[in-house]
Formats: sequence, C-alpha cells, structure tokens
Amino acid sequence: MTDKRPPLPPFTAETALRKVKAAEDAWNSRDPERVSLAYTEDSEWRNRDTFLRGRAEIVEFLRDKWQRELDYRLRKELWAFTDSRIAVRFEYEWHNDEDQWFRSYGNENWEFDENGLMRRRYASINDLAIAADERRIA
Repeated sequence: MTDKRPPLPPFTAETALRKVKAAEDAWNSRDPERVSLAYTEDSEWRNRDTFLRGRAEIVEFLRDKWQRELDYRLRKELWAFTDSRIAVRFEYEWHNDEDQWFRSYGNENWEFDENGLMRRRYASINDLAIAADERRIA
C-alpha cells in the first residue's frame, strides 16, 4: 500500500496553500526523517548544485545541512500552482559555527504524484550574510 500525503492533486488555491504550510512546518522541525516522508521513495532533487535521488539521500543531505546551518528558520510563500505542481518563494535564516548569520533566498519547483508525495524538487538558493540584529524570522 502506498502512503498518501494530503492534500492530493489536483490542487486548488486552498490545497496548494495547505501543502506549502505543511512543508514549511516540516522543514522547521529540522527532523530529516519527518521531512523525507513527504517525498516519493525515488524522489529527484536539485538543491543548489547538489543532485539527490531517494529518501535515504534526502535524509543524509538534511542531516548534514542542519549540522552546518544552525538555528535554521524558514518561511515559504506560494507563488503559483497547477494540477500537480507548486512553485514557492522562500527565505530562511541560520548561522554557522562562527556565529555569522545568513538569510538564504530561493525558489522551488515541486511536482507531486497522485498520492500527494513530492516526486521532484528543484531549488535555486542564494545566501546573504547579515548581522544578528537584521534577523526577521524568529
């Protein structure tokens, strides 16, 4: 039996917003296993210049990410959607082990299967060094 991850495609404005909020909440948990459950077993990712395939690679990638990107906090915004695809804009803030803060900006394109699992995620991201008092996401 295949896991279902509502809301399922085809998306409406309401269900696309719910999907984006669920992704934001999962990523803010900083729990790689929890996050990975939203993706198909063979999900395909491009994250900056890193290419991944499957949940095991996603979990490993996220573990490494959140060991480097400390106190990570994310906000996502629905940009557009179709029946089975969603585009989001996002920004997140984090600091490194030298306590330098960053705000990372980006766009993601998502494609879902019929069970509401993300089969493709393509992310483009840029980082901006900021001072701690410039943080906007608590």
